[in-house]
Amino acid sequence: MTPKETLWDIAIIGGGPAGMIAAGRAAELGAKVILIEKNATLGNKLLISGGGRCNVLNAEFDTRKLLERFKGDGKYLFSTFSQFGVRDSLEFFHAHGMETKIENENRVFPVSDKSQSVLDVLISYMKKGAVTVMLDSPVSEIITIDDKSDSIDNKEKKITGIKLKGGKIINTKSVIIATGGTSHPETGSTGDAYAWLKKIGHAIVTPTPSLVPISVKDSWVKKLSGITLPDVKVKVLLDGVKQDIAASRFTKKGKILFTHVGLSGPMILNMSKEIGELLRYGDVTLLLDLLPKYDHANLNLKLQNIFKENDKKKFKNSLGELLPASMAQAVVELSGIDPEIICNAISREERLNLISLLKTIIVHVDKLLGADKAIISSGGVALDEVDFKTMRSRLFSNLYLVGDILNIDRPSGGFSLQICWTTGYVAGTHSAK
Repeated sequence: MTPKETLWDIAIIGGGPAGMIAAGRAAELGAKVILIEKNATLGNKLLISGGGRCNVLNAEFDTRKLLERFKGDGKYLFSTFSQFGVRDSLEFFHAHGMETKIENENRVFPVSDKSQSVLDVLISYMKKGAVTVMLDSPVSEIITIDDKSDSIDNKEKKITGIKLKGGKIINTKSVIIATGGTSHPETGSTGDAYAWLKKIGHAIVTPTPSLVPISVKDSWVKKLSGITLPDVKVKVLLDGVKQDIAASRFTKKGKILFTHVGLSGPMILNMSKEIGELLRYGDVTLLLDLLPKYDHANLNLKLQNIFKENDKKKFKNSLGELLPASMAQAVVELSGIDPEIICNAISREERLNLISLLKTIIVHVDKLLGADKAIISSGGVALDEVDFKTMRSRLFSNLYLVGDILNIDRPSGGFSLQICWTTGYVAGTHSAK
């Protein structure tokens, strides 16, 4: 039978991580499942995640601590994670033959260092359940029972089918929408489902780029493209004033990556939403403490020792013990100290000014990059309209909403994919039941 002639138990829109695990789980429980994907291949965004390595999840096994990372949205997720949490997700991939490793900040990657390994697991999972996959099949709308009918109670509004852009109708008992947000639109994440869902009555929080790199005005930053500093403290200033309200949002410590346009890396990505908000009100600058493990006094002693041990060296060749070569060169240029001066000729005033620079180097923010560079987007379906025990819509009794389509504020570090694994698996379970 063709997909048009079949009445499917569950139709899933979106062949990303949430959609694939939902499809595999529902089929595992005996449901007749079809997965509809508008691209020619599955998992396009998954394959580029983590720089092609795929940060599968974050190995924080304490659910309460994990959900604190989702800020206020974590309160919605306790029942969902009690059914399929971090440990369950890790065991799922291990059971399907994918070995993993834990790296810095509890980030879990496949041992292969290839996103393809994750995709292979999901495709195999679906094949075992005989999931039918339709590729090159963009959806135009969701078909519902006429909610103007007096015979139908609002609580019993249902989805009856999915209409493809070519006119074909997919008839189904239940629908899971897993189309993702609006980040990396080149992979197919263009926010199509928001229009369908808004049309049938769901409230949509306007999506904006989130976890996005920063463009800066300082030319010296761009010369350091590719350099990573593993331990930097960053403070955010608006119009030159430190943001003391909710200080933890505006002062963080961690790894940063210099790019050809500015700054990226986990810490910068996790601060980008707050930085974007501040940019609406004025000029934003960042103060980088390049050596947070030293206070001013200890750094003074350290530099005195370095200059003493290298007393005959030129200043430009003396900071390699503290910083990577390219970063050290940038600091030398910014310090105003003659790079050719011999270390034992550096004055006390010059040394103290150098300490101030190393502890408070200034970067001027230009803007956030766009959706094409965002790791994820914020916004999506309002959380009050979803039953997180089942991932079912509170407006339609046979509609389930999963993954990045939900308005969940999540940090970098494997948390976004964890939302996909958890919500997708729970939706697959309950839609099949």
